[in-house]
Amino acid sequence: MSQAVETESRKGGAAGAKAKEGKYLTFVLGHEEYGLEILKVREIISVMEITEVPQVPPFIKGVINLRGKVIPIIDLRLKFGMSAIEYTRETCIIVVNVRDLLLGIVVDTVAEVLDIMEKDIDPPPTFGSQIKTDFILGMGKVKGKVKILLDIDMVLSSEELEVVAEAV
Repeated sequence: MSQAVETESRKGGAAGAKAKEGKYLTFVLGHEEYGLEILKVREIISVMEITEVPQVPPFIKGVINLRGKVIPIIDLRLKFGMSAIEYTRETCIIVVNVRDLLLGIVVDTVAEVLDIMEKDIDPPPTFGSQIKTDFILGMGKVKGKVKILLDIDMVLSSEELEVVAEAV
């Protein structure tokens, strides 16, 4: 099988892997490592004072003023159903572009930028129709570990993104 045909057949496989090779910013939440496509990342900043916004879901921590621009902040731990923790010096905010909206996501710590090849990315696991996994691009296998590669555009539903946009 030629290289081009093999690549095409892998792309169109049963699970329809949607992750693509490239650079991913990896970060830690709890005991797991995650990755975001580097092209979605605008910058990484340390945690700063977050102004709370009333009547929003608990995972929306509030907003920050970043060089005169109001940026909504999401705590990914809370969004993913993990327990809240006290922010430390390691805690970071990754400013990302999500469907034409700048937003910050709070993570435990940023790890590194990895160049992950297509052959090292498996499709997301299937857990049945009751468990949502459409926000997972794939599972990156790097140095004997698995990184959960996120589709940051799918982490928030359209309704949740509307709430975030209104918080600004």
